[in-house]
Amino acid sequence: VQLVESGGGLVQAGGSLSLSCRASGSIFLSLGTMGWYRQAPGKQRELVATITRDGGTTYADSVKGRFTISRDGAKNTEYLQMNSLKPEDSAVYYCNVHFTAAGTDYWGKGTLVTVSS
Repeated sequence: VQLVESGGGLVQAGGSLSLSCRASGSIFLSLGTMGWYRQAPGKQRELVATITRDGGTTYADSVKGRFTISRDGAKNTEYLQMNSLKPEDSAVYYCNVHFTAAGTDYWGKGTLVTVSS
């Protein structure tokens, strides 16, 4: 499974960015839970949001109401719309696909998001 993120960049506080992640390499991709995680310098990687194959979503408390995760099953692509960005949202954002039955995780290489104050 290969995951390729895009859409990171530099934005001012209060602005918006949209990330996307295209997955390929398995016919079972639509069965997995897709998610976004982030890692800021000196900090552990943390969950941002997840979306199941049925569209169920979860969000970190710090992004609720500001970020929206979605997926397009036909394109094996997930998205993260980030609004009202804050400097503390600055991090490398990683795309993830999790297969519960197999207990496996796949990761993208990450895309950098920088929010200036």
